[in-house]
Amino acid sequence: MRSSSSRRGTSHRRTPHTPRRTAAVALAGVAALIAAAVQGGTAIAAPTTAPSAASKANPGSESVRLTPAQRAALIREADAAKAETAKDLGLGAKEKLVVRDVLKDRDGTVHTRYERTYDGLPVLGGDLVVESTKTDATAAVVKATRAAINPATTKTAVSAAKARQQALKAGEAGEAGEAKDAGINRAPRKVIWAANGKPVVAYETVVGGFQHDGTPQELHVVTDATTGEKLFEWEAIETGTGNTVYSGTVDLTTTQSGSTYNLTDGARGNHKTYNLNRGTSGTGTLFSGPDDVWGNGTPSNLESAGADAHYGAALTWDYYKNVHGRSGIRGDGVGAYSRVHYGNNYVNAFWSDSCFCMTYGDGSGNANPLTSIDVAAHEMTHGLTSNTAGLNYSGESGGLNEATSDIFGSTVEFYANNSSDVGDYLIGEEININGDGTPLRYMDKPSKDGSSKDSWYSGIGSIDVHYSSGPANHFFYLLSEGSGTKTINGVTYNSSTSDGLPVTGIGRDKAEKIWFRALTTKFTSTTNYAGARTGTLAATGELYGTDSAEYKAVQHAWAGINVGTRPGDGGGGGTSFENTADVAIPDRGAAVTSSVTVSGRTGNAPSNLQVAVDIVHTYIGDLKVDLVAPDGTAYTLKGYGTGGSADNLSTTYTVNASSEVANGVWKLRVQDNAAVDTGYINSWKLTFP
Repeated sequence: MRSSSSRRGTSHRRTPHTPRRTAAVALAGVAALIAAAVQGGTAIAAPTTAPSAASKANPGSESVRLTPAQRAALIREADAAKAETAKDLGLGAKEKLVVRDVLKDRDGTVHTRYERTYDGLPVLGGDLVVESTKTDATAAVVKATRAAINPATTKTAVSAAKARQQALKAGEAGEAGEAKDAGINRAPRKVIWAANGKPVVAYETVVGGFQHDGTPQELHVVTDATTGEKLFEWEAIETGTGNTVYSGTVDLTTTQSGSTYNLTDGARGNHKTYNLNRGTSGTGTLFSGPDDVWGNGTPSNLESAGADAHYGAALTWDYYKNVHGRSGIRGDGVGAYSRVHYGNNYVNAFWSDSCFCMTYGDGSGNANPLTSIDVAAHEMTHGLTSNTAGLNYSGESGGLNEATSDIFGSTVEFYANNSSDVGDYLIGEEININGDGTPLRYMDKPSKDGSSKDSWYSGIGSIDVHYSSGPANHFFYLLSEGSGTKTINGVTYNSSTSDGLPVTGIGRDKAEKIWFRALTTKFTSTTNYAGARTGTLAATGELYGTDSAEYKAVQHAWAGINVGTRPGDGGGGGTSFENTADVAIPDRGAAVTSSVTVSGRTGNAPSNLQVAVDIVHTYIGDLKVDLVAPDGTAYTLKGYGTGGSADNLSTTYTVNASSEVANGVWKLRVQDNAAVDTGYINSWKLTFP
């Protein structure tokens, strides 16, 4: 079937695409890069904790849909005023701001995202978001780190060559790999590393090559330029694990030039879809042909995967534009591009900043192209995250990065309303990737996949980002649908909570707006789970008010995955024992304790004992926090070196204390293991559900 358009331009047509489901072998290893350094700090909103005073919903908090020209004008304005903004923020004389992104609310509030430099050097982890009112008054600032950017020196004691060798070793890439990927490999550049809260002069080196499963590698390694210590590393190639759902006969937007049609979407930033034809570099060949019919629904026809990728990209573009008012990944109206048929038997898909593109393999036996709706949305969302919050793809921020792609992969699938692939909260449900008909990931109960985590715990930043994403996925499901058993679009879910208490959902439409606003105006490169809670509460307060049911629901949903506490109106229940007396924590000194006496209980403590901790302290990464039972048994709540550069520790831990007698004196033990930062135990509470 050919479009009736006879002039050069954009055409719309339907592509025969037969729904089919085929089996696939297990995905052979997603990216398993683990950060070698301490996870970065939380986003610091203004105020530094979620607002406590009641406020009403502000209808003006909804973002307006900016045209590329309007966005460009706002960026020019911010750029012209950046020196004055830096002065208003109290930045040092050697610090300068670089405008990266801008959003505007209906009430005139503008959210401007900046990178930072110091003495001409890029500051990694120095990003921040400034919220200004329509009168140009600065209303709030969200920073990746609150530490002053004032390193002891900008002089290096370690050579760039040594940093390069360390990076090559980290990437397991030798000279052959380097030569092969000369376009990716970059010599060490001198930077200021601030993501762990204590800025130092460092080198950032990028190493190319390939990961173990054939995914391209863009490994960033940060080396202390004074000591030679490796400070951090992260993988810039952000992988996804999608499915091969064939979407039936779908509408595609293509371009006609003379008698030739090609997969160029002129209505969506000229997004193009290319055929790599088993190659692993370059763009390949733009899909084109004499008619406007693409593929026949079978993997053997190379156009079929191209049609899927083109369709998924169009849906994702429309979703972000129509639901969230964002025109393209960068908000500038420019489309990314897609590459299909990457490699041979490649069972993955990925986003790359370096090409501003999505890339899809054909799966095991080249029989299952990973080009479905949710895969396209997942990969394009990695691009969105990179151009907004910039969440580091490692540690807790990496888990939030992956979860964001899963969250919006799911919401785009719901938005598509495609009868061949109904919306659900399952990831990879159609390809039988485990060989037994089960999905790859479950948002209602992530641990059902055998590796993902349902709830937050202090060491979650040390596992693969595809598994540390579990708690955020779980949070989004709870916020959208609530806990308990329910059936949605024919799929039955049964979501529980870490504290055993119920959560009532507010609906997916509200939940997705909250997450998007937090991502684009509250999160930074180093946001961790505690910061995500703060950011989503701030976003919810703006959208619906802090005295709203939505605000309480966000609190309940985070508590349901062991981040923060339940709101004071209950939903909780149980018996609590609390100590509110301040206890000073000596700087790099002996451990201190605060005690509560539990009485009136029978038998042992529960397996889900709740320990709510409120500690006021700068740089919580210095702290080790234990719960000590009456018999002296210690349970580590937070290990030294975890938590990053955040100020203050206010969260609830779940402890399996079922081997302990309930009655007796329980202690919270805290020790500061490093110099400079100080604080005190403000209060803590034991709750027996």
